[in-house]
Amino acid sequence: MRKKEPYCIVSHLQDEKKCFDCDSRRPYDPVYNTINHRIENVITTFKPHRKKSWWQSENGKSDVFIQLDLEAEFHFTHLIMTFKTFRPAAMLIERSADFGRTWQIYRYFSHDCAATFPRVSQGPLRNINDVICESRYSDIEPSTEGEVIYRVLEPAIRIEDPYSPNIQSQLKITNLRVNFTKLHTLGDNLLDPRAEIKEKYYYAIYELVVRGNCFCYGHASECAPIDGIRDIEGMVHGRCVCNHNTKGLNCEQCDDFHNDMPWRPAEGRNTNACKKCNCNSHSTLCHFDMAVYLATGNVSGGVCDDCQHNTMGRNCEMCKPFYYKDPFKDIRDPRVCIACDCDPDGSQNGGMCDSHTEPSLGMMGGQCRCKANVEGPRCDKCKNGFFGLSTENPQGCQPCRCDHRGTVSGSSQCDPVSGDCFCKRLVTGRSCDQCLPEHWALSHDLNGCRGCECDIGGALDNHCIMESGQCRCRSHMTSRQCTQVESGYFFMALDHFLYEAELAKMGQGSVLETREHQSGRPATWTGIGFARVPEGGTLEFLLSNVPYSMEYDLLIRYETQMPRDWEEVRITVVRPGPIPTSSPCGNTIPDDDRLTVSMPAGARFVVPPHAVCLERGVTYTVRFEFRRYQDANSILNGAANAVVLVDSITLMPRYTSMEMFNAGDPASNNRKQTYERYRCHEGAKSVTRPLMSDTCAKLITSMSAIINDGALPCNCDLQGSVSSMCDVRGGQCRCRPNVIGRRCDQCAPGTYGFGPSGCIACGCSLEGAVTRLCDKFTGQCQCRPGAFGQHCDRCQAGHWGFPSCRPCQCNGHADECDQRTGACIGCRDNTGGDKCDRCANGYYGNPVLGSGQCRPCPCPDGPNSGRHFAASCYQDNRNRQIVCNCNQGYTGARCEECAPGYYGNPSQPGGRCQPCQCNNNIDMSDMGACDRQTGECRKCLYNTEGPNCGICKSGYFGDASRRNCRKCICNFLGTERSQCMEREDCVCQRTTGQCQCLPNVIGLTCDHCAPNHWNLASGRGCESCGCDPNNSVTSSCNEFTGQCQCRDGFGGKTCTDCQENYWGDPQTQCRACDCDWRGIESSQCNRVTGHCVCQQGVSGVRCDQCARGFSGQFPNCQPCHQCFGDWDRIVQDLAVRTKTLAERAHEIQTTGLTGAYEKAFRALEEKLAQAQGIVNARNATAAAVATLMELIEDLRAQISETTDTLNRLEGDLTIVQDSNSEASKELSALEREAKELNMTSEQLHHQLDVLKNSNFLGAYDSIRSSYNKSRDAERRANESTTTRPSTVSQSADTRRRTERLITTKKDDFNRKNAANKRTLGDLNVRVQGLDMKKINEKVCGAPGDAPCGESPCGGAGCRDDEGNRHCGGLNCNGAVAVADNALERAKHAEKELNKAMGEVEGLFTKVAEAKSKAEEAKGKAQAALDKATATKNKVERSNNDLRDLIKQIRDFLTQEGADPDSIEAVANRVLELSIPASPLQIRHLADEIKDRVRSLSNVDAILEQTQDDVRRAEQLLLDAKRARHRSEGVKTTAETVQQALVDAKNAQTSAEKAIAKAKADIGDTEARLAQIESETSNSEKDLNDAMDRLGTLGREINALKTKRANNSMAAARAEETATMARDKANEAKQILDGQLTDKYHEVQQRVDTKAKAVKDAKKRAESLRDEAKELLRDAQNKLQRLAELEKNYEENQRKLEGKARQLDGLEDKMKAILNDINKQIQIYNTCQ
Repeated sequence: MRKKEPYCIVSHLQDEKKCFDCDSRRPYDPVYNTINHRIENVITTFKPHRKKSWWQSENGKSDVFIQLDLEAEFHFTHLIMTFKTFRPAAMLIERSADFGRTWQIYRYFSHDCAATFPRVSQGPLRNINDVICESRYSDIEPSTEGEVIYRVLEPAIRIEDPYSPNIQSQLKITNLRVNFTKLHTLGDNLLDPRAEIKEKYYYAIYELVVRGNCFCYGHASECAPIDGIRDIEGMVHGRCVCNHNTKGLNCEQCDDFHNDMPWRPAEGRNTNACKKCNCNSHSTLCHFDMAVYLATGNVSGGVCDDCQHNTMGRNCEMCKPFYYKDPFKDIRDPRVCIACDCDPDGSQNGGMCDSHTEPSLGMMGGQCRCKANVEGPRCDKCKNGFFGLSTENPQGCQPCRCDHRGTVSGSSQCDPVSGDCFCKRLVTGRSCDQCLPEHWALSHDLNGCRGCECDIGGALDNHCIMESGQCRCRSHMTSRQCTQVESGYFFMALDHFLYEAELAKMGQGSVLETREHQSGRPATWTGIGFARVPEGGTLEFLLSNVPYSMEYDLLIRYETQMPRDWEEVRITVVRPGPIPTSSPCGNTIPDDDRLTVSMPAGARFVVPPHAVCLERGVTYTVRFEFRRYQDANSILNGAANAVVLVDSITLMPRYTSMEMFNAGDPASNNRKQTYERYRCHEGAKSVTRPLMSDTCAKLITSMSAIINDGALPCNCDLQGSVSSMCDVRGGQCRCRPNVIGRRCDQCAPGTYGFGPSGCIACGCSLEGAVTRLCDKFTGQCQCRPGAFGQHCDRCQAGHWGFPSCRPCQCNGHADECDQRTGACIGCRDNTGGDKCDRCANGYYGNPVLGSGQCRPCPCPDGPNSGRHFAASCYQDNRNRQIVCNCNQGYTGARCEECAPGYYGNPSQPGGRCQPCQCNNNIDMSDMGACDRQTGECRKCLYNTEGPNCGICKSGYFGDASRRNCRKCICNFLGTERSQCMEREDCVCQRTTGQCQCLPNVIGLTCDHCAPNHWNLASGRGCESCGCDPNNSVTSSCNEFTGQCQCRDGFGGKTCTDCQENYWGDPQTQCRACDCDWRGIESSQCNRVTGHCVCQQGVSGVRCDQCARGFSGQFPNCQPCHQCFGDWDRIVQDLAVRTKTLAERAHEIQTTGLTGAYEKAFRALEEKLAQAQGIVNARNATAAAVATLMELIEDLRAQISETTDTLNRLEGDLTIVQDSNSEASKELSALEREAKELNMTSEQLHHQLDVLKNSNFLGAYDSIRSSYNKSRDAERRANESTTTRPSTVSQSADTRRRTERLITTKKDDFNRKNAANKRTLGDLNVRVQGLDMKKINEKVCGAPGDAPCGESPCGGAGCRDDEGNRHCGGLNCNGAVAVADNALERAKHAEKELNKAMGEVEGLFTKVAEAKSKAEEAKGKAQAALDKATATKNKVERSNNDLRDLIKQIRDFLTQEGADPDSIEAVANRVLELSIPASPLQIRHLADEIKDRVRSLSNVDAILEQTQDDVRRAEQLLLDAKRARHRSEGVKTTAETVQQALVDAKNAQTSAEKAIAKAKADIGDTEARLAQIESETSNSEKDLNDAMDRLGTLGREINALKTKRANNSMAAARAEETATMARDKANEAKQILDGQLTDKYHEVQQRVDTKAKAVKDAKKRAESLRDEAKELLRDAQNKLQRLAELEKNYEENQRKLEGKARQLDGLEDKMKAILNDINKQIQIYNTCQ
């Protein structure tokens, strides 16, 4: 307090002085300063003036705390505070065990805990450490000397273990704090805020008692003052005087070097003293490790620190690394550990040795542990086979890495320092794993490697890859040694560079002579012929494709026309300019270019003796002058007639000028000798050459590869060759027919029309053509005068008989005739015949008399009228009548009627007679066999029926169309009864004859049981055999008896019993039947009981005694007297009665005596209950009482009766018991007899079952009945043929009488028939004039001239609303109206059908057009496919070249050692290059780069220029990628088009005529497509058109289906209307008679005709519908195929994308190459 402060005391308010001063600025003194109220005043002094001093807080301040800070840990137990003023209204006590860093609350005190501390529990206290709020120490009373007491350990709570950590933690404190949070007031401070009011409200404490003790965990007996603390008397100190090797203020830890055991508090007499560590005198420091303590089983946990003398370990018991223990010294010796002596490079762990000796672990103190590949006591040298001792190597030394294949003797040893291996003769490298240059195949051979042996020409050099031996091949050469060519390439023949004389520049007098190839004979010339050169003539050849600079021999091929040799032919080589001396031909002099040669007459070729030196890339002119024939003077007319046929010249490489032959080394000399020995040069001179030997082929292949820098492409013509492959030797492609040339690119002489099918022979007529050759494009032959046609093989128009042509003889009715036979073509005026000298079919007359003499046959109308049914006709010369020769199916004088077996109405327009569709099952001579109007079959024969006689009659089966309907044959026992009218008359399936069988019956005639079934004779189907699967051999049984086939030891019908003559359970034991053979009926006893089956009169289990009712001695048993039967019946009756009584007695025994009267008792109980209810009722009335009395009387009466009855029954029961005892004896006897009877009955039943099951009698009866019927039928058949009169003889007589009647009546019938026909004709004419108007007038009484809608008489059949007859009027739908409506509808339907037919024909036309277009598109697509294939091949070759280029550039960039001059030379060459844009240019560029890149090592002079070329190469790569993409797309599209068109072709089978026409167009189209090279887009467009047409076709088919449906509806309506018309007509027929009837018949006939026409139209419409459906299915199939093609296209697209990714990879590689070049630029720029 900084000043004096007044305060008041509430308990002194009544005193005179109630307020005082407080001044705490000076200490308290009981005499001089009593107004001091500091905190030290609360300390208890137990002095008299202790009530005079206290602690007091500031006035009016609520939040005040008192804190006690202790010098060490103490145990705190009690707190007692005595207050001078009111106790606090709220306070709390806190503690700290860490000197004030953290605080925990002991307890809350409050007058109102819920309001002051709402979240604190108010008790009761359950655990020692619970924190609660307590109210008993916070009341406002007393106003002074009130106490607050707190105990840490509540006495009411039992403490099990006072030393537990929980209790110790609760008691331990270093600081104690009391927080006062609220003052008690009288409430006036809330009304009056003056300071004087607050002077009486403050905290004041007399004394504060804290009880506890110093805390030493049992390790001290006293506490001493802490250093620096003044010792005051009575003061409790906190520093423990520790024992038990502990230390600390509270003895809370072990003393130094005493940490071998964990520190623990003392517990009673157990001191738990700390234990000294054991460090073997090598350390004075240690610490406790709990993990170690636990690991030792709680024995020792001390770990030594800072071990000395090179020791380590928990007890300093081990030596440090790189030291080991001396086995002769004690562990406590300071010199016990000795340093290791190991090489740190070769030993493990940097030179560490074994720390001690341990034989069980293989350890020896001081021993070095060497690395894996090191040895020696100090680990200082490598093992054998290793080298290079190093610290960094974990193995110490490296293995020698010697390749066993390349080292001498296969050893793996090497120099221990350098590691070099000892290699074989042809092996090199540090590890002997590389072959010497020009060698490969490292192996265990003596020399280690083999020579590369690369082909001298096919390979660039003799270097190869060491692993595979692959040589570096020239372009398009392949195989390991580069001796083969790639697919699609070839090596040239020696005469490859051939120049045809017919193509050379010919001098004056020289002409071309074409020669035709003869089939089957080899050609002795090349090209199309020869140059015919006279004496003095010249030929000039232009040579512009020299492939290689060297000497060439000029080979001249010719044919002489003279008997002697040509003496002088001069050859001059004209060069474009002077020859530089530095060129390969620099040594050539002018005389070398002038040659003279003679041409022997007997030879076909000649070679000048001197070769000609030609250079690559230079164009030369070779001039031939045929100067002098040998004997020109002797030839007639001088030398002018001396000629020679020159075929060609050839440049043949002279082998002696090639390095591969003249290098001078042994290999070159050997090749030259071989070449000359096999005369390889001679085989190529003649056109017809022998087969080349393999030796020559190999040498010529090398020559070809050198001359052409690789292989040559086949380049077979896509149209003229069969494939793109050619002969490897010479490059001859496989030509199509009549195609020649190495590339198959031209037609042979005598053929024309070069195309995909080859060439076509000219076929020029020998008689009419000047020559056998024709125009190579049109095929037109050169005709002689008077010959015409493409082949010059026919006469001019109007003549015949080539070559002797004469005029055609056609009687003026034709202009042309057949060129060979003279038969007239296209006779006019209805004439025919070879000379138009007779009338055509369907006409009659004499055409020789002139035109107009042939007139149509009236059968009934002319040929083109649509009603002509005769093959021909003629005019009878006698009566001048026209006689028709009717077609099949027609009859009558004018063929106007249908013949028997045909139907139709030929008299109507469009009417035809058609065969009755009766499957050939009617009599074709019977007029009534089928309906002549509808064709319905009326009289079916051969057991057939149906409207078409197309099915067998009921009860018959077979194929009605083949007349083989046969009667059904069904087994009556196995067939369903509903299918049989009687035993022999059953119905079967009409096609197969299968009868409808009963269950489990099978067979066509239902004549046997299904497998594993039997008893067909039952007539209810077959039963299952039921054979036991374990005891039977099979699951089948006898079909008649059902007996299963049992295994040994089993028997019975189903093999479930014992075997025969045994009884018992077969699963347990079977016993033999023990029967007396004299008395048994069967040897088989009862299979269950073993009782024997006895004969009549015999009984007993064994059948060995006489039966009841028989007497005598067995086996002679005789029947008893008749009286036995009477007595036996009486006894049986008694037995039955006794049995009934016994059952009754048993029932009484079971239910008791009351059982029989249970119902009566229940009734009594109900009445008693009812009475009880009445008695219990509270509102009982007199009526109820009366009722109760009645019930009681009834109950008494019934009880009395029941008692009497019970007494009577008891007596009867006694009598019955007596009778029962007497009858029991009789029952036992009767039981024995009953058993015997039962056995006999069972045997009889068993035999009866056997008889029933077998049903032999039934089967016998059935068989006998069938036999009797068969005999009876046989008898009657014999009687019908042998006896007279019989049925057969009567039938024969009747037939003969009928034939006689037919003969006699035939003429009369014919006359009457002709008269009837004439009458019918007259009637027909009369019918045509009949009119319904008169009929209506007669019916209605009014004229019928007006239309039906307006006339009062609208037609017959009209009635009013009341049902009376009514003649016409509005809405009258009479007979005529109905008929007219039907007629109009029929006409409309006919019109619609005709229209539909027209549309269908249009569709067929469109289909034909689509077919034609499709075939045309197919041809174009084929051409496009061929071009796409060629493009693809070129692109692939370009890609391969590009890959080779990239590989070569990479090799160049990685190699070293080239000289700068060569780099500069190649750099200048590269600067002159132009990056190509085509596959051919790419290939040339790749070849040039490969030639020069091998000599490069320094790119200092070319890098800048190469960057531009690389950029251009990248652009070229992109162009190649795009080209390939386009070509792949073109190929895929073409393949898709081709497949789609093939499918389209298969889908057009319904238009055969159109297809035939389209084939001719296809031929023309393919011939034209051969000249087109860029129409892929057109083919694609045509395909789209075809697809659009297919879509249109589908839509038109749908429209046709709709129209057909409408037509069907219209036809149905017309048919319905016609039916109504017939019904109305029938009604009118019943009313009318006379002439009306006749006219009505006519109307009905017309209606029927129209109805029939409508039906025909309907059939046609249905036929059209079926065809439309077929077309629709075809179109759907096409769409499905197109979808599949689209899917294939997508798959190909994905493949193309994969190829594009490969090209992208190439692009990346090119970029990498550019980066490498840039790096090389930087490297060489920095070089000095």
